[in-house]
Amino acid sequence: MSLTIEEQIKAIEEEISSTDYNKATQMHIGRLKAKLARLKGELEKRRLKGAPGKGYSIKKSGNATVALVGFPSVGKSTLLNKLTGANSQVAEYRFTTVDVVPGIMYEESAKIQVLDLPGLIKDASKGKGRGREVLSVVRSADMILLMLDVFETNIDVLTRELEVAGIRLNQGPPDVVITKTEKGGINIKATVELTEIDEEMAEAVVSEYGHINADVVIRQDVTEDQLIDALAGNRVYMKAIAVVNKIDLAEKERLSAIKRSLRGFSSVFISAEKDVGLEDLRKAIFDKLDLIRVYMKPQGAEADLKEPLVIRNGSTVEDVCNQIHRTFRRSFRYALIWGRSAKFPGQMVGLEHVLSDGDVLSIIVSRGRAI
Repeated sequence: MSLTIEEQIKAIEEEISSTDYNKATQMHIGRLKAKLARLKGELEKRRLKGAPGKGYSIKKSGNATVALVGFPSVGKSTLLNKLTGANSQVAEYRFTTVDVVPGIMYEESAKIQVLDLPGLIKDASKGKGRGREVLSVVRSADMILLMLDVFETNIDVLTRELEVAGIRLNQGPPDVVITKTEKGGINIKATVELTEIDEEMAEAVVSEYGHINADVVIRQDVTEDQLIDALAGNRVYMKAIAVVNKIDLAEKERLSAIKRSLRGFSSVFISAEKDVGLEDLRKAIFDKLDLIRVYMKPQGAEADLKEPLVIRNGSTVEDVCNQIHRTFRRSFRYALIWGRSAKFPGQMVGLEHVLSDGDVLSIIVSRGRAI
């Protein structure tokens, strides 16, 4: 009798956990991880085809969305209320928040949506405590605040649940390109020296994931986990800040120990209840989101220096056109730039020009219109 997908997943997870990881077992474990990722992907597709359960529906607004992720009763609702003026229920018992409560935080001319989510618990990624619904909202955000308090600082539990849900923190996607082919088997081409895996192992992982013929170009020194992420194609890569709350209730020695335990994460220590550290947190959120401000200048008029357009760092003139209105892209003629990205004041540029913080931009469209 063949095993169900759930039974296969459980058997593979048990084998991985019981196998020592070393050079001799690396190939075998890599294959198991690839097969496990493939099976989990198939299982998730089946669940999505089934009858939908009650989920959370959140309309994104503002220039970016930040999700508050943490254990129950660490102060997420209090923080949301202090940052945004939202009305998220606050109480002294666990699981106060049973829905997603949004609010808008204003910082450096940016409108940043902050989401107060139900507390995340161990095995949330397996559906415990409505974890799947919560994590689906997290996946749609632009950044995560991993919220802890001085009494519960096990950030590994949170990051593990996010990891299982396909959310990768403070890292970019692996530079791997996989192209299916009609024949020829699996061809691995590494353009950098591979120190974590070799080409034989890469081929084995790709094969175990289900590919028969494919060209795989690896431009980064990846691990087997990163290669599997590239094969899965459904991972999300998000920035995260660790926020430690209730610092007014802890001694300096305790706070120092917590800070040491959070190495690898940007961290901000606050007391939401006492309004301690909130300005530092606001600035950290804005900086981590990597937003910039561009001031629009109508043709023949002064630039509006009071209400800048807030966009992502690295955005182009084309991105601004699309954000203003889709018709601007179609009727675009050229743009004029003043500021750090311009070679000289009033430089004429095209759609591909990359903007910098503080630039003044005038977009010239057909029929003499400009903005």
